[in-house]
Amino acid sequence: MRQLMFVQAGRIAWDEAPDPQLPDSRGALVRPLAVARCDLDQPMAAFGIFPGPFAVGHETVAEVIAIGDDVSERRVGDRVLVPFQVSCGTCDACRDGRFGACHTYRARAGGAFGFGEAGGGHGGAVADLLAVPAADHMLLPAPRGSAAALCALPDNACDAYRGVGPQLAERPGAEVLILGGAAASIALYAVAFARGLGSERVRYVDRDEARCAAAAALGAEVELLEGPWPRRYERAPITVEATGELEGLHAALRSTDDYGFCTSVAIHFSPTTPLPLLEMYTHGITFHVSRADSRRLLPVVLELFADGRFDPLAVPTTIAPWERADEVWLEPATKLVLERD
Repeated sequence: MRQLMFVQAGRIAWDEAPDPQLPDSRGALVRPLAVARCDLDQPMAAFGIFPGPFAVGHETVAEVIAIGDDVSERRVGDRVLVPFQVSCGTCDACRDGRFGACHTYRARAGGAFGFGEAGGGHGGAVADLLAVPAADHMLLPAPRGSAAALCALPDNACDAYRGVGPQLAERPGAEVLILGGAAASIALYAVAFARGLGSERVRYVDRDEARCAAAAALGAEVELLEGPWPRRYERAPITVEATGELEGLHAALRSTDDYGFCTSVAIHFSPTTPLPLLEMYTHGITFHVSRADSRRLLPVVLELFADGRFDPLAVPTTIAPWERADEVWLEPATKLVLERD
């Protein structure tokens, strides 16, 4: 089969590889139909965050090609969504609903497709075939909709939902403040979710004019940031930090209202990132930082998509032919989608 490989920092290329085999009697082989580029994928490939070579891509909608003898819920020909994290569904963590912490599939970056050995060596989705273990648990039936829209749901949409969905369920109609930047599509998806889930006021701040325009089109009040991040903004009970910058993180935390909830959907790579803990303590701020638990959150995101309350294509999306994947994977785009003919 053919797969798109990260070779080294700044270099992506097609490669021929042996067809993967069924992982075991509970596994499946799927054929990716469309793959979205996660907000982390482009810097991973540009700067070599994880050592290569490895097959790329982990946001995908696919067709089931083959199943093991013990697979009972999925059938050949099913169109499915594949959570980007690999989980078994049966270990203590999975039985507790903590699929992103699966004890069976551990790895440096957590068991995941498209991260090479750092993700456990499970292969990448920009490939003719992808082997998926625990198919009855992992593979979720895809609702009606374009493959270009569906493939964005398993990671970045789940990440955006976790920043506003549970919080708005607890505080219906609450105001949301989103500071955009490094996690470009996630921040805009968070705007879309916040509006779709009933926030009465959504504010969005970013340095990028195009993303500010996209946020405004989604219904947010926008502010174009010029210069450094301020100490804080007018406080909101729900804040989302997607800047990837220390000053942006501090601004988001300080802009969270008393006993409010701040979620970071960016990645801060320094092992010693300082936090304004005394101010957080004084104001009773709850701060959450994590990878999105794809298998746990995806059913909720799928329901919102099927109900028409969330449309990933409302965020600027560049759809490119599958055959041009090696040309476009490193190119700028708020959201890049590769789609087969």
